[in-house]
Amino acid sequence: MRTENLLIEIGTEELPPKSLAKLALAFRDNIQGMFTDNDLTFSQVNWYASPRRLAVVVEGLSEFQADKDVEKRGPAVTAAFGEDGEPTKAAQGWARSNGIEVSQAERLKTDKGEWLLFKAQVKGQAISQLLAELVEKALKALPIPKPMRWGSKSTQFIRPIHTVTMLYGNELIQGKVLDVSSARLINGHRFHSDAAFELDCADNYLSQLKQHYVIADHSHRRTLILEQIQALAKQEGAVADIDEDLLEEVTSLVEWPVALVANFEESFLAVPKEALIYTMKGDQKYFPLLDENGQLKSRFIFITNIESKDPETIISGNEKVIRPRLADAEFFFNTDKKQTLESRLDSLKSVLFQKQLGTVYEKSERIASLAKSIATMLGADQEAAHRAGLLCKTDLMTNMVMEFPDVQGVMGMHYARADGETELVALAQNEQYMPRFAGDNLPTSEVSVCVALADKIDTLVGIFGIGQTPKGDKDPFALRRASIGVLRIIVEKTLPLDLVDLVDVSIATFGDKIETEQLQTKVVDFILARFKAWYAEQGIATGVVQSVAANRPTRPADFAARIEAVKSFNTLESAEALASANKRVANILAKNVFTQELPFNKALLQEPAEIALANSLESVETRIQPMLKQSDYTSALVVLAELREPIDEFFEHVMVMADDESVKRNRLTLLSRLRGLFLCCADISVLN
Repeated sequence: MRTENLLIEIGTEELPPKSLAKLALAFRDNIQGMFTDNDLTFSQVNWYASPRRLAVVVEGLSEFQADKDVEKRGPAVTAAFGEDGEPTKAAQGWARSNGIEVSQAERLKTDKGEWLLFKAQVKGQAISQLLAELVEKALKALPIPKPMRWGSKSTQFIRPIHTVTMLYGNELIQGKVLDVSSARLINGHRFHSDAAFELDCADNYLSQLKQHYVIADHSHRRTLILEQIQALAKQEGAVADIDEDLLEEVTSLVEWPVALVANFEESFLAVPKEALIYTMKGDQKYFPLLDENGQLKSRFIFITNIESKDPETIISGNEKVIRPRLADAEFFFNTDKKQTLESRLDSLKSVLFQKQLGTVYEKSERIASLAKSIATMLGADQEAAHRAGLLCKTDLMTNMVMEFPDVQGVMGMHYARADGETELVALAQNEQYMPRFAGDNLPTSEVSVCVALADKIDTLVGIFGIGQTPKGDKDPFALRRASIGVLRIIVEKTLPLDLVDLVDVSIATFGDKIETEQLQTKVVDFILARFKAWYAEQGIATGVVQSVAANRPTRPADFAARIEAVKSFNTLESAEALASANKRVANILAKNVFTQELPFNKALLQEPAEIALANSLESVETRIQPMLKQSDYTSALVVLAELREPIDEFFEHVMVMADDESVKRNRLTLLSRLRGLFLCCADISVLN
């Protein structure tokens, strides 16, 4: 069967840069899925994208669908013919639907009876007959939140479509896609290519586009941009501040990338670099340059979509564009410094945090109180924690943060330093938001830790306290992220903090603003539940996490220590047998619950196996107590693993449910001690 490479290109107006790669990948996946579902064989599908096109190349595509053998079972023979032997209406209707006479039907015999059967071979259709419909379906299935119409057409897409090209080898496949007829015309670069060109063959797509100043391979274009930026930065004796998201966005903004260097007045460097960098990256899509000490230089790199004969004109134009933006930042900074953060506290009274929970000023007071309590628990500077918490939201009222919201926190740090606040208080203004995202750094000082935890716990308690818990994927107050932040700070810094204590102190700061019934349990359980996703990302088995969660340890650092211990225990040769034994013990005890437990009586031991287990248990209990006090669960579980043999012998030779009631209860008490010993670390039975 003939195979060729198939090109599908959709030429459009400029596509949204932040979603370009996502759209192209989805288009590739949709085409791949539809071709597979329609029995079209191919070797692979590659995607291409630039600001004015989405494209896929399907390599080694067969010209026809595979032929299919079709079998359609009809009515049972008993229902297909009447008493006179003539076909019934049901049989005749079934036969007509398959294009045959009843007499031409085959028979299918099974142990359950006999049925009429239609068998045929369906010839596969040619790709030319199928393609237009499949492409349109693939486009309509793209993740487009707000499709648009254009002109007088009723069709919708993310941007107006100008061209559709479907080439199978050098053969143009006719058809309409979203009301645009397929043609060989391909648009080159908007400025470097005078007009659309005719593509002769699918195999020449990339090379001919390159001749018309378009690099259609998104990943190749990204690599070129990165290489150009790094080369220019090296020439400047600097390091480019390359943000992955920004690099991706710029790649989606240009078709023929050319990197250039421009500069701005050094006087602007008196403004905190974070504000300048935010302006350059966020507003202008520039790449700032940093010196070897990480300080901002008065030079930056930008990517243009034109290979100009006069690059100085383009450089000058970009310098003119950035200057007023930097001047705004300079003005805001100098204006903000005329007023202290403390003097802005009253202005927070006019800003609502949440209708039922009050203003941002009230939240700041709660954070300050809770941060001081946490500092007491950690032995940190209580007054610094309280001061940092009280001021932590004041920079929200500055001109700089109102204009550039992403610099909140960091500007608070700079303004606090300008106000003469201590370094601990200043640093906490920025680090209160850490970790901002997965993999972000944690607060560095104890005071910052106190404020960061207080802020997150306050939000969790408050929102849960008014019943607005996250549902499904809706989490408007980012409570899941706050919970992960709390866990990361406590676990990675090995802090001796208990979630129950933190939540209880926080609840007390709200007064009658919240409903407190079962609130502590709800908040603590919600935070602990984040461990499951956290450890899943690390590849830790669900059973390991569930075994620890079964005990509900509310100190996150302790929870993490148990996870490590169970993870290590799970690799031991005896782990599976001990897990099974624990499950058996749990089941026995669950069926035999006594209203009053009797003390264990050694004198009632009869069998050698139960005597051996009792002695081993006593020895192990003594040995692991110091380990448990030091939260050395790994060593404790290794010692507990020594009980495998006496446990196996016990169940092999001892009948727990003895006829003598006192002996039976004594044996159940022994098993209860055994179960309790393992539960001091985790519920090992869950591992089975």
